[in-house]
Amino acid sequence: MDAMRLAGPPLAWWVLLLPHKPRVRLSNSVSGSIIGPMSDNKKLSALFDEIGDLLEITGEQSFRVNSYRRAARAFKDMTRDIAAMAASGELAEVPGIGKGTLEKVSQYLKDGRIDLHEELKAKVPAGLTALLKIPGLGPKKAALFWKEHGVESLETLIPLLNAFKSGEKPMPKGLGEKTIDQILAGIQFNEKAGGRTPLGMAVPIAEEMLTAVRGIKGVKQADVAGSLRRGCETIGDIDILCEAANGAKVIQAFTALPPVKRVLARGDTKGSVIVERSDGAEIQIDLRVVPAESFGAALQYFTGSKEHNVKLRERAVKKKWKLNEWGLFDGDTMLAGKTEASIYKKLGVPFFPPEMREDRGEFDADPALKLIERADIRGDLHMHTTASDGTVDAEAMARAAHTLGYEYIAITDHSKSSAIANGLTIDRMWRQIEKLRELNKKHDAVSILVGCECDILADGSLDYPDQILAACDIVVASIHAGMKQDRKKITTRLLKAMDNPYVTIMGHPTARLINKREPMDLDMEEVIKHAAETHTALELNCSWQRLDLKDLHVRMAKDAGVMISIDTDSHAPIQMEQMRFGIATARRGWLTPEDVLNTRPLFVLRKWIAKKRKAKA
Repeated sequence: MDAMRLAGPPLAWWVLLLPHKPRVRLSNSVSGSIIGPMSDNKKLSALFDEIGDLLEITGEQSFRVNSYRRAARAFKDMTRDIAAMAASGELAEVPGIGKGTLEKVSQYLKDGRIDLHEELKAKVPAGLTALLKIPGLGPKKAALFWKEHGVESLETLIPLLNAFKSGEKPMPKGLGEKTIDQILAGIQFNEKAGGRTPLGMAVPIAEEMLTAVRGIKGVKQADVAGSLRRGCETIGDIDILCEAANGAKVIQAFTALPPVKRVLARGDTKGSVIVERSDGAEIQIDLRVVPAESFGAALQYFTGSKEHNVKLRERAVKKKWKLNEWGLFDGDTMLAGKTEASIYKKLGVPFFPPEMREDRGEFDADPALKLIERADIRGDLHMHTTASDGTVDAEAMARAAHTLGYEYIAITDHSKSSAIANGLTIDRMWRQIEKLRELNKKHDAVSILVGCECDILADGSLDYPDQILAACDIVVASIHAGMKQDRKKITTRLLKAMDNPYVTIMGHPTARLINKREPMDLDMEEVIKHAAETHTALELNCSWQRLDLKDLHVRMAKDAGVMISIDTDSHAPIQMEQMRFGIATARRGWLTPEDVLNTRPLFVLRKWIAKKRKAKA
């Protein structure tokens, strides 16, 4: 079963968006790299991407442009620090990193700059690369507007586009009024969209529109594709595919649906619309109508990723076949295309779940790999009640867990230093322990574990004494303040907390907030190594604002043999539904049920927790 398969009626999604009491003030910074804010990995990825853009603008050959784009993606996906990899020689062994790339990395690490980047920037107006963020305006069009019409910024582009539309200036060769309209719409969209849409905000919109599309007369099947189907943490736009005989009528009905705020395009087989997000920003939705015999091929193609599809096409080419959105062909003969599975089977590769399709080694993975599903989860080990900053009491959370079929939950209210979250003083925590023990005795449907979310203080010590931690069944240790310490201090802080024998789980380890706050500047390799050494689980926090650990860190942890706990950090019963987002991220990190702490029966969970406590006794 695909974790991001969007079927059935949409849930009461707006409740998921209700904020709970904030523990910290949010910054305006944007979530960043895997390694940490402003890391060498992030800077080099951005530099190489920009070099690719500048080369394309200046008319360089495509193979050279693509080599820089491949290197940029490699840097982005690296989970280890590039400087360390360069020093050890390991960077030279990474596919796609050649001698020229190594020389440029070496120059950057030494001088903080790359000569080629500086030379290209001197040739191209500074404001031109900013135009590439506009949907529908790539480097080639930007180069055309610059070289032939002197455009150097958005301020000079808009008047030019309007002059084309009005006829004041002749339309450039290769462009039409429709293209100009799309670029102008893209400019307007960028002004309002506020960047990429978090997965948790995109899914309910996609579900509502998918349900509506399935209800259009003549639609035989429909599904969501794109980055949303792959469970990516942020979404550019929403892609929907459907099968229907009369595409024009379906597109007409689609563009007239009640949520549609503005129509960008309306044709016989494709429609593009703008709908409003819950925060007032906008997101684009594209619907494509495809024939039955090509539905699987189109779903595979438009699900992506681009890199995964390239690898798949290469396999087809080796067999002298052709693979595209219409199907798999041997000359004019269609070999497969009605279903996704038929494409993969004919090419002799496993049917990869959408979340794995990122060209991160899936073609070499064990074909028997069984990714975790939501049904594997037996409990939730991080949630809050009215004892701190939750909205209901522990009994109500237990009832909600029972409806989800859970075997157990852990009540983990905040410790005393989280004053803004009504953290429990030592006296209140002792009373909480007693209260939860009594509640567990009378609540036989779901076992209620006594826990706490204990703050990790600035020096790495914990907010509660060991006597309280020992009285808990489970301890989630988290950082909620002092997140801007330098890498060495913040990393040491986490390592010291993991040394405590009563710490079971490191909560939302990087403390990032997607599109709101950068992750802490952690040495994640060291954090993961120490988690393995101390028998400490790392959390995959399912809150759509966090998804922390992110997918690449999840994969690192799995490869190191570290246990992951997938928890919702719920402050209200409805937020327990966010488990779906954590499962999607877990699948992107290739987790199986065996890799996850809260897939275990309660007696096995208790044994796992006790192992660390006994080792330090």
